[in-house]
Amino acid sequence: MPAETPLQNVTLAPADSTAPGDRSFLQQRAYEELKRWIQETTLEPGAFLSERRLAAELGMSKTPVKAALVRLEAEGFVLVSPQQGIVVRELSVHEIADQFEIRRALETFVLRAVAGKLNAAEADRVQENLRLQEQAAASREIGQAVELDADFHAMFCEFLGNQEILSVMARLRDRMHRVISRVLEQDGERIETSRHEHQAIAAAVLQGDAERAVQAMEEHLNYGKQFLLSPRRR
Repeated sequence: MPAETPLQNVTLAPADSTAPGDRSFLQQRAYEELKRWIQETTLEPGAFLSERRLAAELGMSKTPVKAALVRLEAEGFVLVSPQQGIVVRELSVHEIADQFEIRRALETFVLRAVAGKLNAAEADRVQENLRLQEQAAASREIGQAVELDADFHAMFCEFLGNQEILSVMARLRDRMHRVISRVLEQDGERIETSRHEHQAIAAAVLQGDAERAVQAMEEHLNYGKQFLLSPRRR
């Protein structure tokens, strides 16, 4: 039987005290905490997990933890097997490549739809994101840079108002979070490069040049895919 992975420096998010005994509340809390630990690599890829240990860390019974793990397995964060037990999954090279292909199809569609059509508040939101990206790049704040990157791409989907695209993008964002964070920790220069690519995309969108925005997005995603899939960064 594989040894359990010890949990170190685990920090729990504040619990919502409005319904501490509610089953769905506990399941949701377990799901959110476990996903956060996986994304932040408190639980490393390949780590073997114990329902009993996780329940103790979360301060709840195994029942909501088991339900959370079923959900995390369906979303590709863990693998549950009778032989190995529960293991934190790592994204494969093919999965990363496939996700970039999905993003390319969706995000270029979105940019064609919103280019030149942002209102003043939306344009200000884009500029504020870019300003914060500049700060994160200057201070090498990896966590903030990853969040701002995800927000930048999600913003245009929000402006379009297509909830289905937003849902797909959110799932992709969750799955890629850990991979992107680890790579940026290895090569912080990519934060600055990505910021300049975002500026080019935003400028084309704000100027209403849809084709230039699409070209800039395709170049950005292609470079990002090559960067993440580079053997020396895997």
